[in-house]
Amino acid sequence: MDSTIQKESITLKENNMLSNGTCPKNMRSIRDALEALEGKWKLLILFALSEKPQRFRALSREVSGITDKMLSKELKSLEANELITRKVFDTFPPTVEYAITPHGKSLEKVLEALHLWGLEHRNKIFGQA
Repeated sequence: MDSTIQKESITLKENNMLSNGTCPKNMRSIRDALEALEGKWKLLILFALSEKPQRFRALSREVSGITDKMLSKELKSLEANELITRKVFDTFPPTVEYAITPHGKSLEKVLEALHLWGLEHRNKIFGQA
C-alpha cells in the first residue's frame, strides 16, 4: 500500500467513532445521512457533478450502468435533499442542467474517506489497488 494511502488511513482511524468509543447514543444523524445518500448511484452522481454542471444525457453517459429511470429518480432525491440544483433554461426544447450545491460539496471529505477505504478494501480482498 502506498505511503499516502497509509498516512490517510491512519488519520481516518484516529478519528473513527467506532474505534475510539464516541459513537453517538442517538444515531438519528447517521440514519439521516444514509437516507439522503442511500443506494449505489447518488455518490457517483455527485462525483460526476463535482467538476461542472451537466445535462441529463451527459450524466447518463458518465455514470455508466445507470438507467434513465433510475437517474431521474436519484436526481429528484438529491434535489429534495438540497445536494444538487436543477436549472431549467428557456429554450425549445427546454434545456435542464444539474449542479452540485455547497451542501453537496460538503460531502467531499466523506467521498475522500470512502475512496480511501475502497482502496484498502480492494487491496485486502483482491490484493490489488
